[in-house]
Amino acid sequence: MAEKQEGLVVSHLGKGIAVETVSGEILLCQPRRKLETVAVGDRVVFEQVASGQGRIDEILPRRSVLIRPARNNKIRPVAANIDHIYVVFAPEPRCDFLLIDQYLALCENRNIEARLLLNKTDLPGSEVLQPKLAVYQTLGYPLYKVSAVENIGLDDLKRDLKGHVSLFAGQSGVGKSSLTNRLIPDKNLKINSISATTKHGRHTTTAATLYHLPEGGDLIDSPGVAIFGLAGLTESELAWGFREFQPLIEHCRFHNCRHLQDKGCAIKRAVEQGEISSERYQRFLKLREKMPVML
Repeated sequence: MAEKQEGLVVSHLGKGIAVETVSGEILLCQPRRKLETVAVGDRVVFEQVASGQGRIDEILPRRSVLIRPARNNKIRPVAANIDHIYVVFAPEPRCDFLLIDQYLALCENRNIEARLLLNKTDLPGSEVLQPKLAVYQTLGYPLYKVSAVENIGLDDLKRDLKGHVSLFAGQSGVGKSSLTNRLIPDKNLKINSISATTKHGRHTTTAATLYHLPEGGDLIDSPGVAIFGLAGLTESELAWGFREFQPLIEHCRFHNCRHLQDKGCAIKRAVEQGEISSERYQRFLKLREKMPVML
């Protein structure tokens, strides 16, 4: 009987799953039937069944999981055991603050720490964003200012990445790929190495892949992460996802307050008194409208 081992899921390859052993070997594994969907970043228990091949028997408890909508109104995990999500934005394309607030709300509810990452600081327009960014900094969200092209600010970013599992999220065109390539100079070499080790051919999937950073820490590169939306969040969780709302929610007159035109709403009162950003509150209302209808 094969010995059970613990491993780390580093990529999906077709219908197979690339699992890294404690010694650094990569095996192409299949999950047991009826096992829930395995995500990149999962710690798993597996057993080797042949040379370079294994079977996943168990997914170990996750400290966090990022999910996205799937077919038939279901959800599926994108990545697991993430410590930090860096919400990447730039002067160009135009900064989408609604998307930023959406990411932050998810992080607040998924046991993931959020950071703001302003890329392309070599371009004009970065300072124009500062007044709006100050709102987030006041709420305690760290802000990193970098330029992947000019190699500005990356040393501070690398220090923050060290020792953690992280993921970049943001709208298309903000430079996530450029940042990833700067941080992982041998990214293509690592992709080819996984493909060669598992004999799966060139790894061209758009699914998430976990890379070990040269300075320490892991980075999950997930090209499709922008589509995870508000999957799995309830209305009350969305409100909790706005950090400045959290201490006020229990002071609303009604426990099921929707924070719209409800009587005695502590959040609405704080907005009217200028204690909460009216722009953030308006974006909260827009996100409520975007939420899937709960049947």
